[in-house]
Amino acid sequence: MKASTIIIFYMVFFINPIMGEAKINTQISGQVLDSQGEALPFANVALVEKESEKLITGTVSEDDGKFDFSTSQKGIFQLKITSIGFQPYLSEPFEIENDGARDFGTIVLEEEMADLGEVTVRSSRPSVIIQADKTIVNVEGTVMAEGSTALDVIGRSPGVYVDSDGNINLNGRSGVIVLIDDRQTYMSAADLANFLRSMPADNIKSIEVINNPSSRYDAEGSGGVLNIKLKKNTMNGVNGSVQMGHQYNGMHAPFAGATVNVRSGKWTTHANLNYNEWARIIDLDIYRRFQVDGGTSNFDQEANINIRRRTLFFNGGADYQINDKHSVGVNIQASKSDGPDRGISLTNISNPISSDLNFLEAINNNNTHSQRIFTNFHYIGNLDTLGTKITSDFDITRMETGSLGYLDNFYWLNERINLESDRIRTENDMLYTIYTGKVDFTKAFKNGNVVETGVKGSFVRSDNNLDIQRGVTGEPLQPDPNSNMFIYHENVLAGYVNYKGKFSEKFEYQAGLRGEHSDITGNSVTMNQVNEQRYFDLFPSAYLKQNVSENYNIVYNYNRRITRPNYRLLNPFVFYVDPLTTERGNPNLQPQYAQNFEMSHNIKSAYQITLAYARITNSFNQIMSQNEETRESVFQVQNLDRADNFSLRFTLPFELTEWWSTNNMLQIYYNRFQSPLGDEMLDMEQWSGMVRSQHNITLPKGFKVELMGLYLSPFLEGQARIRGVGWVDAGVTKSFKDDKISLTVNATDIFRTQVFRVDVLFDQIDTSVQQYNSNQAIRFTLRYKFNRGENFNVRSRSGSTEEQKRLD
Repeated sequence: MKASTIIIFYMVFFINPIMGEAKINTQISGQVLDSQGEALPFANVALVEKESEKLITGTVSEDDGKFDFSTSQKGIFQLKITSIGFQPYLSEPFEIENDGARDFGTIVLEEEMADLGEVTVRSSRPSVIIQADKTIVNVEGTVMAEGSTALDVIGRSPGVYVDSDGNINLNGRSGVIVLIDDRQTYMSAADLANFLRSMPADNIKSIEVINNPSSRYDAEGSGGVLNIKLKKNTMNGVNGSVQMGHQYNGMHAPFAGATVNVRSGKWTTHANLNYNEWARIIDLDIYRRFQVDGGTSNFDQEANINIRRRTLFFNGGADYQINDKHSVGVNIQASKSDGPDRGISLTNISNPISSDLNFLEAINNNNTHSQRIFTNFHYIGNLDTLGTKITSDFDITRMETGSLGYLDNFYWLNERINLESDRIRTENDMLYTIYTGKVDFTKAFKNGNVVETGVKGSFVRSDNNLDIQRGVTGEPLQPDPNSNMFIYHENVLAGYVNYKGKFSEKFEYQAGLRGEHSDITGNSVTMNQVNEQRYFDLFPSAYLKQNVSENYNIVYNYNRRITRPNYRLLNPFVFYVDPLTTERGNPNLQPQYAQNFEMSHNIKSAYQITLAYARITNSFNQIMSQNEETRESVFQVQNLDRADNFSLRFTLPFELTEWWSTNNMLQIYYNRFQSPLGDEMLDMEQWSGMVRSQHNITLPKGFKVELMGLYLSPFLEGQARIRGVGWVDAGVTKSFKDDKISLTVNATDIFRTQVFRVDVLFDQIDTSVQQYNSNQAIRFTLRYKFNRGENFNVRSRSGSTEEQKRLD
């Protein structure tokens, strides 16, 4: 440990000063705004020679429009700034002779105009920005964000697919971690899906799709990282909006919300409160075949499920700028959700040796509730003008979820008389408490090289009490042996070091190493079963960027990542879907590891061709098994020995006209799953493809139109083969009163084609599933924007950029 400390100290404080000693260093900074005074992110900022117009160096503006880079060259230069949809900016010539700094202050880019008859149409900003280490999807201001949820817009991001249950896949891989403002959510897949459905998309500024995160990120998330960046206030005075709307998809679902931002002096505050109803009608058909004496027994099940969630969501915070270098702040997120699930299913059971038909009718009445509160305290210190900084965060998360359900089952033979009934009562209460703390330090040098290091600790406790009782209707219910109390502890301590530098102007690199120690204990109190896991892992990452030309670079990426089993899955619970279908926990689940390799060709920060490969060991997959004698089906998440994933992705944006832009993605990928399951060997593979085309059209008289079409070819997920599926969404918005009032109408799954069909043919299992989730819907949203302030001049704040870069 001492040797490594000495080596790092030597690299940081001795080698780098020597490397930069003979050269000058000039810092160039500023902020890019549009004509409305709003920050303009992702603008290309270039330093060019005055005479030859040769590119010397440059950068891309941050989310708040700020840019900061350095040069070691002398001469006479100009600053050139370009952004799609805006007129280029070229500064007056200036000379660099010695070390120093040049601050360009605020630079305003004028929007490009196109004359259509008697009206002016302005080009829309690009919705997707390609950077070397991530893809940024701009959500703010898009038509489809109006009235949508966070889960909706995540599903429209490049390479992302959200299945019918809300599980998120990236480039054909599961194990995706979702961050909110760079902070991990620590939720199960089901809880996360419900939480994202409760978060209005209007709160979101952008979504970062990070296929291969650096060592500064948590190693959690073998499938990649999605980082939701919420809106932040950058304007002096008071501004905000009020919205209300309604959706109909066979069920009525109203929503409403308000946002207020206040910035005055050293204080910046924001608050957002939303009420949202999410409703869904699920039409489900399941056909199962069992081999019994004399032939095949068929189970033909039809189900209809109505789900409603009522959610109140709050997000607020305050930041105080102590001085130009130091700031502190607090952020709070709180949500409360409840609602009923009502389902009825009828199963027709045939027997090969008899013409009699057995029937099973299951009626499920379930009420769920959850509440979550997240509190973050943070400090940001900028220690010099080169970018040396220290940040710290302390987070507290508390989440309670619960459900109470009654499953009534009725059996009859041939005719519905003399019903035999069975009742199952299930009460499930869970409490999660999570504490995390971290400190990150960044040391920047005059030659542009950067070293990052930090430590983090997270401490999780989960209590889960599952109480099951069953009996015949009209008689007292008796305890079921599958009831279970489960207590889970997870402590993870981590540290990392990351180094960024240049071999030359053509080659930039980054290398890092993260170490994480995990201490996990799962205690089934009811079963007197304790499962302990303790392990230490190293997670290297490496990055090489080759600048082929000003507008073309190649990025090579490698990292190793982990996905730990969710605490709910480690609980050895048994949950009844119906008397013949159960879901079970798995206390023997082991962590999933992934080795990820990627090569990306990036052209003009917009076009991208990416080739990727991932080798996943102990892959998590939901596995179906069945008992031929009892004809019971069991679903359980298990480890598969190995999964391989190849993918080739093309991102192709086009400006068809000055008022019509389109962003298109084509992805081809290959999945293979290999593992022994029971007495059989699972070895399944398939090539698949996904095509997405999104169009943004700006029309006269304040109209904007957005269209999105997606097709996903048949693909593979463990045992399951999912058939091809596609759908089309559309939206139109009309602005009034200088854009202060807007009315948006969205239509989803216009042709009612988003039907999921799944086949499981493995060993003795022969099952087909068809499910439609009432995605065909129409939604109306009315919004009013207001502002009061000092002409809304943007006040420079050094801490805002750093705050947005804080990483778990």
